[in-house]
Amino acid sequence: MFEASVTDLCALDSTALRELIRGRLAVSPGSRSADDWRYGPTAPARRAALRGYFPSSPVPAAVLLPIVEREQGLTMLLTQRASHLTHHAGQISFPGGRVEAGDVDPVATALRETEEEIGLPRSMVSVAGYLPDHLVVTGYRVTPVVGFVTPGFALELDPTEVDDAFEVPLSFLLDGRNHVPRVRRFEGHDVELIDMPYGERNIWGATADMLLTLYRLLRGEDA
Repeated sequence: MFEASVTDLCALDSTALRELIRGRLAVSPGSRSADDWRYGPTAPARRAALRGYFPSSPVPAAVLLPIVEREQGLTMLLTQRASHLTHHAGQISFPGGRVEAGDVDPVATALRETEEEIGLPRSMVSVAGYLPDHLVVTGYRVTPVVGFVTPGFALELDPTEVDDAFEVPLSFLLDGRNHVPRVRRFEGHDVELIDMPYGERNIWGATADMLLTLYRLLRGEDA
């Protein structure tokens, strides 16, 4: 068992971190209130003003946060979106997309989209739980599904959706020293966001948002 607050996530071994993840995540999707600005210190008044730029009826969507259980440690599998896409071209993301009529729940959406985008078989994913839904300015309410992935897969990327797929040590993403504050301009407001630069890549936007939510939940903070 873990104390309410775990400040040094990087000190945990893979077994302890796996146990913590399963213990801190929501057991059902949408059981926590959706949020839109989880990055940085945003004053309540500004947060309320920014919320006005989000759609009142967002489109349901889901993504998979795939944690690969490598012998050398847990890693997070990420994708780089195709450079020709209309929205978020070339950005680092999680596999996923909008909920389709045949999807029975967000897990079905996340696993289907992951299989279509990068060829990761759903049989190799064990769902651990859910982060709170995230609202994004492109008009979606996204359910982040967290799952553990068994190694031994061979990815097949859909070039219409994805340019690349790569893994980042989970310990890197859960190390607060790698969370870099960046001020960006949004609809006339200066908003402090968090980037997570990794080598030549920069993880930011909704992807960094979800990773930061995971980080805060695992630390026992009020995410």
